[in-house]
Amino acid sequence: MARKIRVVVAKPGLDGHDRGAKIIARALRDAGMEVIYTGLHQTPEQIVETVLQEDADAVGLSILSGAHMTLVPRIIELLREQEAGDVVVTVGGTIPNQDIPELKKLGVAEVFTPGAPTQTIIDFIESTVRERT
Repeated sequence: MARKIRVVVAKPGLDGHDRGAKIIARALRDAGMEVIYTGLHQTPEQIVETVLQEDADAVGLSILSGAHMTLVPRIIELLREQEAGDVVVTVGGTIPNQDIPELKKLGVAEVFTPGAPTQTIIDFIESTVRERT
């Protein structure tokens, strides 16, 4: 039996709205994944440390603050420095359409905007993690 997919769900920065992150964490858990939720106000360094400690396959970053073009590149940079560049990075939240191509160019696997069906997110993480392992 294959081991469960391990996903860190994180709220980087000063954004205090975590309802969406909790909904996604619950949906991933209900789909059979192991989910580690970091809680609010995490620094990029804290998030990457959690990903490494938990041997996570994926990290879902929930950002509503508008700081995604600062926080996400830093997290990806830290993952690569720690030789964890194969971790699937997804971003969810209020991300302007014009920023999505740049985030993907940086290494984000997918960006999910408000209203994305939870099943779409589950399917994406399952298929992408399985491709990389």
